[in-house]
Amino acid sequence: MSAVTFNHLFGLPETIEKLIFPTSRSGEGNETRAGSNINNIPIDILESPKEYIFYIDIPGVSKSDIQVTVEEERILVIKSNGKRKREDHDTESEEGCKYIRLERRLPQNLVKKFRLPEDADVEAVTAKYQDGVLTVTVGKVPPQPPKSKTVQIAVS
Repeated sequence: MSAVTFNHLFGLPETIEKLIFPTSRSGEGNETRAGSNINNIPIDILESPKEYIFYIDIPGVSKSDIQVTVEEERILVIKSNGKRKREDHDTESEEGCKYIRLERRLPQNLVKKFRLPEDADVEAVTAKYQDGVLTVTVGKVPPQPPKSKTVQIAVS
């Protein structure tokens, strides 16, 4: 069982995940410098009768640092090379000041891929970024009614 699957099933905090899977690597470029997997960035996918909607939390990253593309074979790719800056306070420059707890992740080199279903219209993809949430909307192709075919019967 992979670290991603295990973490997804049991919702382990990152520190426990590192203890159980200290050198887990997905091989897909979804790792931060410290080796922690960033595949657990919150993503919600909603299917409606007319579209698929992806909601992805990427707080503190500039809109210009986010790329949304559709690659061959109907793969939706969401990338961000942006870096969220830590809050700098004047007191940190003073001797003896330091962070005592760092829990907010800094997404770096985020790459998320989703295989789109056959009814997804890859020409009708839109994206908007507001209040730290990226919303990607993929339209659906209307279902085609089954075509009837008349078959000639041959007389032998």
